[in-house]
Amino acid sequence: MAQKITVPSIKAMKGRGEKITMLTAYDTPFARILDEADVDILLVGDSVGSVVAGYPNTLPVTIEEMIYHTKAVVRGVTRALVVIDMPFMSYQVSIEDAKRNAGKMIKESGAEAVKLEGGVNMKEVIESIVAIDIPVMGHIGLTPQSIHQMGGYKVQGKAEEQKRKIMEDAVAVEEAGAFSLVLECIPTELAKEISEKLTIPTIGIGAGIHCDGQVLVIHDVLGLLGDFRPKFVKSYVDLRTVISQAVEEYMDEVKKGKFPTEEHSFHL
Repeated sequence: MAQKITVPSIKAMKGRGEKITMLTAYDTPFARILDEADVDILLVGDSVGSVVAGYPNTLPVTIEEMIYHTKAVVRGVTRALVVIDMPFMSYQVSIEDAKRNAGKMIKESGAEAVKLEGGVNMKEVIESIVAIDIPVMGHIGLTPQSIHQMGGYKVQGKAEEQKRKIMEDAVAVEEAGAFSLVLECIPTELAKEISEKLTIPTIGIGAGIHCDGQVLVIHDVLGLLGDFRPKFVKSYVDLRTVISQAVEEYMDEVKKGKFPTEEHSFHL
């Protein structure tokens, strides 16, 4: 059996110059497949809202939904580090709320760390959660829970002022005690600068090659979401077409009386 990945394991990978792999997972079958493939981190992202539940964005996702999906993922994992996203308004209201909700999510889901969005503005929140021994993964740059404030899904950090703010956010997240940091949709040059400055690992999504690791949504990797895909996404297979063909073949056989056959039937 492969050695269990832990928070210290992830931090040590940066020191060795070893790239970190992270993918999203939302259920047991996918979690088991990804874990057996030796993915380092499985993120139960609030992206479940738009990818699985059909919400227009991540904002409607609840703590209960995150716990449900994370419990399913944990049941399929023996090696990977499992990280659960703290959904919108589960940590922004007060530090007490943030600690209580982080504790509830870890306790009830079986995850080993939480992820939350924000930099300087969330420094005290991160510090407070880390202080009760719950590992925190940060997330800056394009933060989907701030979609209305940002005016859509746009690359962040192109202007000098934005670039400076994102760097300040990165430093704040590290100083607050986070063990790693997701950089989403920022210029590769800025991601390189941040990755070289910080001692904690950076994990990029649309942030270029210089991050210490990469993350993608598993449905994007497998080509399950159709033709639309952001610039930073690479689909490694077109499972949407494969599934459609399999379903069409099944329906054809049922309608023509070709399925089930004797092979799939029981007798007295």
